[in-house]
Amino acid sequence: MPSLRIGGFTPFTTTDYPGLLAAVVFCQGCPWRCTYCHNPHLLPVEGPESHVWPDLLRFLESRRGLLDAVVFSGGEPTLQGALADAMRAVKALGFRIGLHSAGMYPDRLARVLPLVDWIGLDIKAPRAAYPRITGVPAAGAAVFDSLRLILGAGVDYELRCTWHPDLLSAADLASLGDELQALGADRLVLQECRPTGRASAIPPGWHDDDGVTKLAGRFRHFTLRPG
Repeated sequence: MPSLRIGGFTPFTTTDYPGLLAAVVFCQGCPWRCTYCHNPHLLPVEGPESHVWPDLLRFLESRRGLLDAVVFSGGEPTLQGALADAMRAVKALGFRIGLHSAGMYPDRLARVLPLVDWIGLDIKAPRAAYPRITGVPAAGAAVFDSLRLILGAGVDYELRCTWHPDLLSAADLASLGDELQALGADRLVLQECRPTGRASAIPPGWHDDDGVTKLAGRFRHFTLRPG
């Protein structure tokens, strides 16, 4: 069986799995080229590995009782066929499983979703705007199929959208709200677009933007998250 390809690892975090102490495994490879990607070194599928999975699994075993969860992030974790086996091995150690995904592979997501305790799904735009953000034609359809799977499974989730007024207009935000509400999603995080290594890309007072304010009123759980 192929082993998980790992491009990075965070041994301790309080922010990547809500309410729990976690480690984060960054999986190598992503087919999209989003304009604001924070992990460009993880994009190549055959990029350099920072850790080998058996060694990392032994390290996680030594953290039993100290950590609550392990989050698989990326890149795009569902790109890798070894993800399900890696999740099972971590779950056997007693950890909860978190997943960060952009949802571009709904069939692969469906195979690992029964192993997942919490998922953070990137919702980058309303469906029609996905090609502009990702550089991939018709990319949005698969993401909304993934969202349907998550909502149908009843797994704990967070939807998060990275926002800048030059990326998503007030009309885009309104369309996004319509599409998410039509599927029954009731929680959304709007996070500030902050280019890596730079100051905030959003003018002061971004939380008072008319499109943001209107979007906030449409969800039972809505959070603004600084970059």
